[in-house]
Amino acid sequence: MNSQQNVKRKTITDIVQKKKLGQKVSVLTCYDYTMSRLLDSTEIDILLVGDSLSNVFCGNETTLPITLDEMIYHTKAVMKGSKQALVVVDMPFGSYQINESQAIESAIRVMKETGAMAIKIEGGAMYAPLTEKLVKIGIPVMGHLGLLPQSVHQIGGHKLQAKSEKSQNLILEDAKALENAGCFSIVLEKIPLNVSKLISETLLIPTIGIGAGVHCDGQVLVINDLLGLNPNLKLKFVREYANIGNTIKSAVKSYIEDVNNSQFPNKEESFS
Repeated sequence: MNSQQNVKRKTITDIVQKKKLGQKVSVLTCYDYTMSRLLDSTEIDILLVGDSLSNVFCGNETTLPITLDEMIYHTKAVMKGSKQALVVVDMPFGSYQINESQAIESAIRVMKETGAMAIKIEGGAMYAPLTEKLVKIGIPVMGHLGLLPQSVHQIGGHKLQAKSEKSQNLILEDAKALENAGCFSIVLEKIPLNVSKLISETLLIPTIGIGAGVHCDGQVLVINDLLGLNPNLKLKFVREYANIGNTIKSAVKSYIEDVNNSQFPNKEESFS
């Protein structure tokens, strides 16, 4: 059983080593202290403070509106609840695309202000030089290829990527470039499983799949989707492991009924 006093925090070395040992990497998104504390107690490998909080926490249609300040705020909360997981932070849209100096400054802010262990950047070979510089100054980087949610308007929606032979060759070259630049792992989103298999077999660093099939070295899901908190969202690659949404609604309805019938609070729940 984990003791909060002597738990060893996972490192990027531990994550890379899991691939060498043939072990899978488990990743879930997390946006707040309470969920962080719960997930961390399960010995999850990585907690990703994803810019998906723009969708599931803030109610936006895309990840684009979320700001660097908001990502830092949520990561601080996650860090307070986490003792053993590697915490990775998405660099939000606009925080690294303007120029290299801005990107490095944004990444340094995340590391200094949150205490997180790594950042994640969307994009391929064009971000290899930036990745190399970040790694050299001590900032671990997770890559992200395939469907890039921050480019959703450019690619015309959340479509399956790497369908043609040309695009499959390109994503493989992007993955190699990011690995050579120093990425410790790469998320592969919504690509055919044969493509993710080839990439996973080619790279020495772990691939983390989301809608990319079973051959990836690990998997990531949005925690709200896993728990059935977003029943109207039906995605092919999401498996609901619980339906907490219905449990919450049932509990609240019972609470309302008890309040209306003067059954809550009772004598034992009151002070004299």
